[in-house]
Amino acid sequence: VQLQASGGGLAQPGGSLRLSCAASGFSINNMDWYRQAPGKPRQLVARLSSRGTTDYIDSVKGRFAISRDNAKNTVYLQMNSLKSEDTAVYYCNAPYYVSERARWEDIWGQGTLVTVSS
Repeated sequence: VQLQASGGGLAQPGGSLRLSCAASGFSINNMDWYRQAPGKPRQLVARLSSRGTTDYIDSVKGRFAISRDNAKNTVYLQMNSLKSEDTAVYYCNAPYYVSERARWEDIWGQGTLVTVSS
């Protein structure tokens, strides 16, 4: 069971990046993207429910979009109109069912660094 995050990098202010989070060993049900800037706590950025509903923190509404490709078992975070304050390590997080324990558990991707700078 694994989440593999990718797509981070350096972008100029106003630019775009698309993050990907590919799951292996389980099917994505719902997924969250978090970010953690230096010296700050990790914060939830975007949420995608199993029914396809989405939710965002106010600071990224209208700029970020979370989506999924069920065939690829991958969730994306399209980030447009990037700002310097978007600089952070971005993590994906998803629940998966552990049948041996008869319970849901959380798994995190390894994080991908997004730097927005001119």
